[in-house]
Amino acid sequence: MSHISPVLWQFLVKWLTNFSLYPPQASKIAPQMDALYFFMVLVSLIGLTIVILLVTAFSIMYRQKKHPIPVQIEGSTMLEATWTIIPLGLFLIMFVWGALIYFRVYTPPANAMNIYVVGKQWMWKAEHPGGQHEINSLHVPIGRPVQLTLISQDVFHSFSIPAFRVKREAIPGRYTTVWFEATEVGTYHLFCTQYCGTDHSHMIGDIVVLTPDDYKKWLAGSTSGSSLAQNGERLFSSLSCSACHNARPDARGSTESARHRRRARNVERGLLPSPQDAQRGGSRPPRRRRRRTPHGRRAGNVGSRAFP
Repeated sequence: MSHISPVLWQFLVKWLTNFSLYPPQASKIAPQMDALYFFMVLVSLIGLTIVILLVTAFSIMYRQKKHPIPVQIEGSTMLEATWTIIPLGLFLIMFVWGALIYFRVYTPPANAMNIYVVGKQWMWKAEHPGGQHEINSLHVPIGRPVQLTLISQDVFHSFSIPAFRVKREAIPGRYTTVWFEATEVGTYHLFCTQYCGTDHSHMIGDIVVLTPDDYKKWLAGSTSGSSLAQNGERLFSSLSCSACHNARPDARGSTESARHRRRARNVERGLLPSPQDAQRGGSRPPRRRRRRTPHGRRAGNVGSRAFP
């Protein structure tokens, strides 16, 4: 030990102490994911062992010194059916097992808490149902299903929580969902696993799992903004959307709204001055119509000489 650097020794101690082949299991779906993963690894190792043993045995049994003259060996239908049916059965087991887990991961429960997540170069922005906002961090309660609704603001991203065995793409112009249920209190890594530009490696964060009481305290102590529902209600009222979109069968836009739309169309056609021109005291001249000659070519303004 005296010949080893203290920094190197500390690194080796921490590495050997915390070394693990896979992240901790911190969600309800993680044990099921790991069971399928280890089953596939076990099948692969058994297949690899059988192939190595057969190649070694055949190399010894049918070497040139023992058989200087090659001997034709006839095939066996039973043997060929065996090594075809057994791998096929194993592959079908993996397929069905994986499909069941896939549908379970991407079908959230009805009582799941919905959190909106936006991916952006190079950060994650999350919004809770009460309007609480976070950047590169996500606080969730333990023992409660949490559904993430993901979208990207620019390019493709991938929201990945290894400890939860959860990964889902954030796509521009399209919402994607995934859910999890945390089972262990603690702080876990959040990564973007889709290359998204220069600072892709900096697009990381933390998933903080709290007890229900601590989560309520965090919600009460965090800065709350307006939720998506509150913003939508404010726009719905300010734009007079309720004039048409309500439960009454005779609902229609107000007279003031119809008058405003007619004036906007007239301003666009040049029949009325715009508000900016009216403030300057000027007026926008109406468009002069053009007529066509009998041959279909455009002529000058009405009342002026037609040009060929």
